[in-house]
Amino acid sequence: MLLMVVMGMGGIYRGIIEDATLLVDEVKADLWIVQRNTRGPFAEVSRVPANLVHRALAVPGVKTAREFVYHTIQRERAGDPLRIAVVGLSWPTDKGESLPIIAGRPLAQNHFEMIADSRLGLPLGEQIRLGKETYTVVGLTENMIGSSGDGLAFCTVADALDIQFDVPGEAVRLERQARHARGRLSEYGRKQPALTELAFAIPSEIPAFSPRQISAVMVTVAPGTTSHSVASIIAGWSDVSVYTSAGQRDLLLRGPVEKVRRQIGLFRVLLTIIAGIIMALILYTLTLDKLHDIALLKLIGAPNRRILGMILQQALVLGVVGYGIALVIGLRVFPLFPRRVILRGDDLTQLAGIVLVISVLSSMLGIWKAVRVEPNEALSG
Repeated sequence: MLLMVVMGMGGIYRGIIEDATLLVDEVKADLWIVQRNTRGPFAEVSRVPANLVHRALAVPGVKTAREFVYHTIQRERAGDPLRIAVVGLSWPTDKGESLPIIAGRPLAQNHFEMIADSRLGLPLGEQIRLGKETYTVVGLTENMIGSSGDGLAFCTVADALDIQFDVPGEAVRLERQARHARGRLSEYGRKQPALTELAFAIPSEIPAFSPRQISAVMVTVAPGTTSHSVASIIAGWSDVSVYTSAGQRDLLLRGPVEKVRRQIGLFRVLLTIIAGIIMALILYTLTLDKLHDIALLKLIGAPNRRILGMILQQALVLGVVGYGIALVIGLRVFPLFPRRVILRGDDLTQLAGIVLVISVLSSMLGIWKAVRVEPNEALSG
């Protein structure tokens, strides 16, 4: 059971890495343009204007530029909390065709449709109300999970922004009244009273207000052009920062995932040491039970290497059987965990080597006790 927990710890660590970097790998962007001096939408809040897409397209060597919106919401469904990592797709350039859809279809219209991961428990055709609108699940994906372990839901950028910046109607009315009052008290409002009527318009129609901002811009570099040459041009802009896809991935692993990696690594080391101690005690106890038999073997002339070989063989059998049981039970139990547990072949091979080393080292205590047994102890009963 200890070996199964050690195996599970490694699988959870791999799952955390896969979940954290999955979206960066899936969107297949060469460059990420984010808010200046931030580390991107996955590590912290990033806000850039939507017209940054057109600026990026004007850079030599840029093939495509897409908007990107990412945020997490929590709602209630059937009395249980439902956490959704919302991803905005740049319509109509990206309709979700590249996603691993296992049922349904990609987005077919600019509003009110959603592709959800099966982990969210939203069946195909389900209608869910987010903000002031109702969205229909038209497609289902599998293993599309955000860095926090929440299932991803894909909709258009416009819908993602509506969900993110949704405010109650009363709050909108109060803000309009406050804008109107401030306008009447200002010098411009007294000289031109008609300007105060703009206070009741939506923010996007008021020149003083900027449109809603997106999280980042994803850039694909044209063939024959290097990412670094395009990034060097964009890096000269004073309002944004630019990262390659590998750089964004590295920031994720060294940021939100780093502490989790260290903590799980510490637990793995402690559990491995504990497993070694327990195996050593088991083998020592088994050796104590066989002291009379060992003395008898020595009395009839059995060499020490044969006795030591039997104890070592016993330790290896214990380790191999324990590892096999851990693997069999783990393959059945790990899929039930709330987060993904990914068992890779190289990790299992590494753990098998560690188990063999532990088996050999833990047999030393029993071997030490067997070596000290005198043959005449067999005559003492």
